Order: sequence, then C-alpha cells, then structure tokens
Amino acid sequence: MTEVLAECVNATRRFGSFTAVDQVSMKIEAGEIVGLLGANGAGKTTLIRMLLGLLPVSEGEVRLFGRPPSRQTRHEIGYVPQGLGIYADLTVAENLQFSRGVYGGPRQDYDAPAALRPFASAVVRDLPLGLQRRAAFAEALAHRPKLLILDEPTSGMDPLARARLWETVQRTTDEGAAVLITTHYMEESQECGRLIVMAQGQVVAAGSAAEIVGQARVIVVQSDSWVSAFRALDAAGLPVALVGTTLRVPQASRADVANALAGLPCRLTEAPATLEERFFELVRAREPAR
Repeated sequence: MTEVLAECVNATRRFGSFTAVDQVSMKIEAGEIVGLLGANGAGKTTLIRMLLGLLPVSEGEVRLFGRPPSRQTRHEIGYVPQGLGIYADLTVAENLQFSRGVYGGPRQDYDAPAALRPFASAVVRDLPLGLQRRAAFAEALAHRPKLLILDEPTSGMDPLARARLWETVQRTTDEGAAVLITTHYMEESQECGRLIVMAQGQVVAAGSAAEIVGQARVIVVQSDSWVSAFRALDAAGLPVALVGTTLRVPQASRADVANALAGLPCRLTEAPATLEERFFELVRAREPAR
C-alpha cells in the first residue's frame, strides 16, 4: 500500500470574512509528482502554508505523515518558497551546511549539484537569480526530505536550468519522495503525474492532464482577415487566442463564433482543447460575474 505523506480533508482557511482556501481535500502519496495549478490569488500558497503548519486551518484537517503538522513533521519536508528562503549574506556552501544542521540531515554525504560546485564559496546575493534558485532547491534537498514542496521554483530560470531542475525532481520521486509543485508554465505541468486545479480557493479539477482536458473542444478560426476576425471576436466578449495567424476560441459554440464574425470570410473548424485552454475555461467559470 502506498504511503500517504500529506492529506487535507475539507481544509478551510479564512482571514476575517475572506475565505482563501475553501473545503479543499487532497492526498499526496510517496513517489508521485503533484502539480498545483491556479491563477494568482487562487489559494495555492495559502494551502501550502497550511500543509507546512505555518497557518492553522479554520475548519477541516491537515495531516503530514499521518499526524498534524508540527516541528517534527517539518524535518521531513523540503520547501522552496517563491521568495527562495535562503540567506543572501551566506555562501552557497554555508546555506547547505546550515540546512543540514537545522533539519538533522547528513552532514558529509550530500553532494551539491555539479552546476553549483563552482559557486560554493560565492555569496548568494551576488549570484544571478537562476543560480539562486538552484541553490534554494539544493538546500531543500540537503536533508533528504520525504516530501518536497516547491512554490514556482522555475520562475526566472532559463529553459536549460528548468529542464535540469525537473530531472532532479524526477530523481527525487524515483527514490520514493513525493513532490508538490506550483507552476505557471503549462508545459511543465505535463511532467506531473497528477494535477490539482484551484480557483477562488476551491479545487475545480483534479487528475492527469488528459483527464482534466477530457472532451473539451475549441473553435478554430482561419481567415485572411484574421486581424478583423480577432477584433470582432474580442468585441463580442469571446475568449480568443492567436496562434500564428489562426484564432482559437474556447468556451464558445460554432454558432456564437459565427454570429460574432458577422459575415467575415472565415473557415470554422473544431479541435481538441489544450490543457492551457481548459485551465482558463475552468478558472473563468469561477470568476464573479461582472
């Protein structure tokens, strides 16, 4: 039976009259990569802080390794917040040594990633943002945690650095740990075995990327006058996106698109939605009416 490392049961967090996380239930099991997706303000970071025990629940329950979050359970977690969480006035090596000492991890057998070794004696604040993020990620792994929580860890990284980080994430899960990761890069979400989509503090979809997209379709508009077609669709309030010189319209019927185009010379077809298009559809469905 697979070990459940983290679990929320109807977890809710309120700040006064504002509900940031609303009745969220989920599980994270050993060896899996779970992607947490949502627009800014969806409740992702608040949910992570609840899992870490940094914020108490207003209702419901949060468990780490089968018990409530505590100082002891945090020793089994590696965490990279959006603000990196490393000491800018220490060197990379000093940050790693400090993390191992605080969390009780091995002091001698952890080897920093090869890309960081030339910068071991460099003060963190003097490094480019991409290297600072690599250092924060290495620090989160230094005590060999069972659960790795990463809040937008690849923001500001170049494509090669992002690819290397994902290779490390995969190796971490191959060794039995679990990873919960938030990202705004939809292509990165394909690396996750399971996705949880949040909007307005609630879980609005969960499953693999294919399961979340399901049978969703979009209307594809092809026209020599694509600029005019784009303006007409936008004026009609339809969510249109430009891909090359082709327009894609999710959340709309062929009739709605044809009416908005009002006789412009266009060819309309249907195509499967992408994960990004399905994501925006789910998020828009929860937005307050204007």
